[in-house]
Amino acid sequence: MGIIAWIVLGVGAGLLANMLIPGRRSQGLLITCVIGVAGALLGGWLATKLFHVVTLRGFFNISTWLTAIVGAAILLAVYHLVTSRGSGGRARGGRSGRSGRGRSRRWAHR
Repeated sequence: MGIIAWIVLGVGAGLLANMLIPGRRSQGLLITCVIGVAGALLGGWLATKLFHVVTLRGFFNISTWLTAIVGAAILLAVYHLVTSRGSGGRARGGRSGRSGRGRSRRWAHR
């Protein structure tokens, strides 16, 4: 496969893996696509090294896509674990922290 096919495969695998992983997503589309491309490469490399299986038979082969999606899902899960520990368990840049505190103050006098 050519480099363009790898990029398209990684972007698709990253987006599908992002839908499969539960929880709040704090990364944007660009980070998801970059992690998807890296995860597709990682998944293909790990499948070759661990199971001695060549999964890169073609762009439209199901084993190629499954390997890329699993690799992207693993990399996205690691990314979520690393970023959630760094932000104290809350999503960065969101308003989820402020709305919860405001509500508790509003009902605190009753």
